[in-house]
Amino acid sequence: MPIEIHRDASAQRGDYTIDQNWDAYTPQEHAVWATLFDRQVRLLKDRVVPVFLDHVDGLAMAGDGIPDFRRLNEILEKATGWTVVAVPGLVPDATFFEHLANRRFPSTCFIRTPEQLDYLEEPDTFHDVFGHVPLLLDPVFADYMQEYGKGGLKADGQGALQRLARLYWYTVEFGLTRTADGLRIYGAGIASSAGESVFALEDPSPNRIAFDLERVMRTDYRIDDYQETYFVIPSFQALMKATEPDFTPLYAKLDQRPDIAPGTVTDGDHVLHFGTGRYHRDRNRATG
Repeated sequence: MPIEIHRDASAQRGDYTIDQNWDAYTPQEHAVWATLFDRQVRLLKDRVVPVFLDHVDGLAMAGDGIPDFRRLNEILEKATGWTVVAVPGLVPDATFFEHLANRRFPSTCFIRTPEQLDYLEEPDTFHDVFGHVPLLLDPVFADYMQEYGKGGLKADGQGALQRLARLYWYTVEFGLTRTADGLRIYGAGIASSAGESVFALEDPSPNRIAFDLERVMRTDYRIDDYQETYFVIPSFQALMKATEPDFTPLYAKLDQRPDIAPGTVTDGDHVLHFGTGRYHRDRNRATG
């Protein structure tokens, strides 16, 4: 069987990018995007940080199918200097950081099948483009992503990638923020997931804890299910300020402290909601 063109690693360049080959998408693939898009826009109303859907509109994502990266880049580059580059799948850490540090967001360009609408183990173009790209139009968040990339390049030589991965996970992928109307989603992993869009905000099971940089960098996370703990920032500006200092002394300090399990609440936490933990207990019992 030939390799599907949107996942063909043999076509990648030295920086792991490939052509999106937008013209190669099938009507079924465009229909999957449209189905996911319509569902998430309905779900995210009153659940996502307001600027997210504003930026979805600003990027004209409401078409009938998968966005053409060339068209997205015309808007993005003019607004914040970012571009989206296509990759066949996950790329090495150093390559990922290099792209972010230069305001390039690596996005997969394959899309899940109709049978995978509710769950996919790896990120596809719906997760990457719908989940991540809208906030690259926000000037502060766009700067945060670039600084994260620069920090990653530095951490790669300090043995601290795990610490930095946790920061990305609990902010860029699974972050919540406070607004005048209550908690709202900004993390791409939540924003692109129908189930977690509801779970993260409304289910009594997970903990919701105010963001603290040291706490986040000590906390393990789940890759196989909904999160047991979500960290809440007051604003993108506050997140940027909290992560501006050089992390080198912090890495050394954290090496002397134990890691924290995903569902644990510690004495020093500012707990906004103390979770019941019921969802994950029930799941653990069901799987033996």
